[in-house]
Amino acid sequence: METLNALIQANIGVGAGVAIGTAIGFSLRKRAGKTSGLIGESVFVTSALMGMVGMSVAMLMSYLGWF
Repeated sequence: METLNALIQANIGVGAGVAIGTAIGFSLRKRAGKTSGLIGESVFVTSALMGMVGMSVAMLMSYLGWF
């Protein structure tokens, strides 16, 4: 459990950065009227999920020692 906590703390910035970046990008896209690609027609849900995926990938790479 300590390893998981350490990985989360080391990679939380990656998840936050991906979530903020996708929120900005998808909100601009939704404002233009293009809602395809959004999960549940929601910018928040889509960006939160993308942030979790990004953080998970960074955690896996960190765990395997790739960076």
